[in-house]
Amino acid sequence: MLIRMLVAAVLVITTGSAIAQAASESAGGGVEVELNKLEPVDGACRAYLVTQNLTDTRFDAFQLDVVMFDNDGIVARRLAVQIAPMAPQKTSLKVFDIKNLACGDIGQLLLNDVLECRDSDGARDDCLSLISVSQRGNTPFIK
Repeated sequence: MLIRMLVAAVLVITTGSAIAQAASESAGGGVEVELNKLEPVDGACRAYLVTQNLTDTRFDAFQLDVVMFDNDGIVARRLAVQIAPMAPQKTSLKVFDIKNLACGDIGQLLLNDVLECRDSDGARDDCLSLISVSQRGNTPFIK
């Protein structure tokens, strides 16, 4: 009986450690995408995304499906935004223009999906789960 209790205790401890380690790895690695600012330019709104690849993987393709909503919550525009190439453990800036839409008319941005994700081994299907989003200004950026 004592042996069974000891074996059960060891299983609980090792299982808990494995779960904690897996949670730690998933929290520590990933791709952070921050909407840093929106800036008016001629006939468009320029968006600045700061990306941090906190993984040990080089991404050759990482294309985001980004949806812009107006101030009433209505879809105003949808764009495919390529943020690759992304070197491992590297911070980068990606800039893109949202044509025919004033920055003041953008109420929110949504990271809807990952359209393409490829590393040196080929296509991946787990990239959306790697991403966390944030924003610096007043325009919400959600996932």
